[in-house]
Amino acid sequence: MSKSHPKGLYVLFVTEMWERFSYYGMRGIFALFMIKALLFDKALASTIYGNYTGLVYLTPLIGGYVADRYWGNRKSIFWGGIMMAIGQFMLFGSALLYEQIAGAEGFSTGHLLFYGGLGFLIFGNGFFKPNISTMVGQLYPEGDNRLDSAMTIFYMGINLGAFIAPLVAGGFGDTGDPADFKWGFLAAALGMVLSTIIFELLKNKYIVTSEGAPVGMPPAKNDVKDEEEKKPVNFAEIIGYIVLGTGLGLGLWKFAELDGIASTMLSITIVAMLSIIRDKELTKIEKQRIGVIYICALFVIFFWSAFEQAGVSLTFFAEEQTNRNIMGWEMPASFFQSFNALFIVIFAPIMAWLWTKLGDKKMEPASPYKQAIGLFLLAIGYLVIAFGVKDVDPNVKVSMMWLVGLYWLHTIGELALSPIGLSMVVKLSPVKFTSLLMGVWFLAMANANKFAGVLSSFYPDPSKPTPSLLGFQIETLYDFFMIFVFMAGGASIILFFLSKTLLKMMHGIR
Repeated sequence: MSKSHPKGLYVLFVTEMWERFSYYGMRGIFALFMIKALLFDKALASTIYGNYTGLVYLTPLIGGYVADRYWGNRKSIFWGGIMMAIGQFMLFGSALLYEQIAGAEGFSTGHLLFYGGLGFLIFGNGFFKPNISTMVGQLYPEGDNRLDSAMTIFYMGINLGAFIAPLVAGGFGDTGDPADFKWGFLAAALGMVLSTIIFELLKNKYIVTSEGAPVGMPPAKNDVKDEEEKKPVNFAEIIGYIVLGTGLGLGLWKFAELDGIASTMLSITIVAMLSIIRDKELTKIEKQRIGVIYICALFVIFFWSAFEQAGVSLTFFAEEQTNRNIMGWEMPASFFQSFNALFIVIFAPIMAWLWTKLGDKKMEPASPYKQAIGLFLLAIGYLVIAFGVKDVDPNVKVSMMWLVGLYWLHTIGELALSPIGLSMVVKLSPVKFTSLLMGVWFLAMANANKFAGVLSSFYPDPSKPTPSLLGFQIETLYDFFMIFVFMAGGASIILFFLSKTLLKMMHGIR
């Protein structure tokens, strides 16, 4: 077996790198564009951000289904890339017309480009994101020991794009002049165009199996027909789940007072989880292992809703209360979003080495304990910055090292939780439900991103009434950051004490 990787891996590496450049470039300036150019208040900007990033993790369910049943990976990636490029160009157009949106009472062309652009990005990502990762695995024969190394290389592509993106898009767009945001969105659009062109030009030559067969082609019609004949559709069950989901959504909207998007996401998640666990072919052990995935998915929501403040409240903090002066040059606030990707590239190999060493000594923590550690580090990150701003006058800017320290702690927490969680889902899932349960895991992340926007809306704004969360008045930044300390810290403690029970439910899998 060859030790070198197929050239198709590097095509997918570059394709994904430029797609992530496009996504994170837009994300790096998105919140700043809304508050500085469109003049949205922080609560509205946070809500829009949460809706956008939440739906970005919801639509892969659609894109994955269409690819598996009809289009295949190749066609899905191409059209996903086209839709995302259109979305970025529409945001570029909205930035050209930002004065139409800022303070406008009616609905203008600028509004249409802004919200339409977000829609194209959401659906385009749904077709692109789940399919390109799948293609990496298809390049290798079953049991090939190069796959772990290949996924590591591919993951570096993601983080390389995420590192460069805020520097380029922020450098061009986050200049202090609202009219310049358009150049940041244009850079993101060109990155997406480049990603799609590279994929289309090189896919037929390089994205093939070791035998030369093309990877990611549409499923054969006979295969789909045979599968449908083996599993007749239970329309009564489908209608039952639709009714249940609709009822849950309406109930959450009316009685829990969640907005339409949050209610929809949560009801879809609950129905998806219920439909899997009720499968009659599952054994007791399989159901218990799936239960572990569900419980850990709940804690993942607490992690990512705090972690994803990077794109909203922490960007507000970087913009307004962080001293960004470096030898006379003021670093754009958007640049801070590059630190996470940079720290991942540096510390991911170290964390992998640490787990291996602990494993050799029979001291490696099991998956639930690692995730509890990730949540704990997240809480510590917010505790650090909370004390950094405690009793500091709102007009005084604090050292950027508080924010850099937070991002470092959060990155170590992410490395303890995120890849471990994905691996756990694969290990615990019955083979026929692996994709669906991975979908449930991403649904948890969709809910987390939506929740991140909700929490960010509590960011203190002197021009607005003091917000209250569960009776707690959020008057200062210290109060705001302590929300995440208590939320992530409490979740970490609960998960730590649950871990022993979860290990029993995992039946030997760690």
